[in-house]
Amino acid sequence: MKSWYLLYCKSREEVRAQQNLALQEVESYLPMISQQKKVRNKTQMVTAPLFPSYLFIYFDPEVTSVSKIHNTRGANRIVGCREDMTPIDDRIISALKRRVQGHVPDVEKTISKGDKVTFVDGPFKDLEAIFDESNPDKRCHVLFTIMGQQKRILVELTNLKLIDKTSEI
Repeated sequence: MKSWYLLYCKSREEVRAQQNLALQEVESYLPMISQQKKVRNKTQMVTAPLFPSYLFIYFDPEVTSVSKIHNTRGANRIVGCREDMTPIDDRIISALKRRVQGHVPDVEKTISKGDKVTFVDGPFKDLEAIFDESNPDKRCHVLFTIMGQQKRILVELTNLKLIDKTSEI
């Protein structure tokens, strides 16, 4: 039966392994993210694997030989416990695809500059702040009053919740 498995690849050869597996008609998934990186003193957005040296593959071990996958250029071995391969639940791969493919949380759509927000997680949990601006990397700046001074801090967007405007009236 077809299942998802985690394939450990040779260093920086995830794409090569993915291409060679495609030639063998083995479905694969390589989650990629955009991140800022300094290249020659310039900050650039580059795309890199979310899990370096790892690739998710979808195949049936009874149809496609495991040794054929292990011998694929760029591939090293299928991750598992001892000699047994450990399948990955389909729901994990689906959730990962949704998040990586730019699934925007509802929070970002509903919060705008100047709105009051509260932290739902982390060291500032249940404290209030004022939303300032969002960044492309799912983070945002908020204005947070601490020790009588207002500070601008960078936080994860998913750690915020809009304070209901109707409850203030």
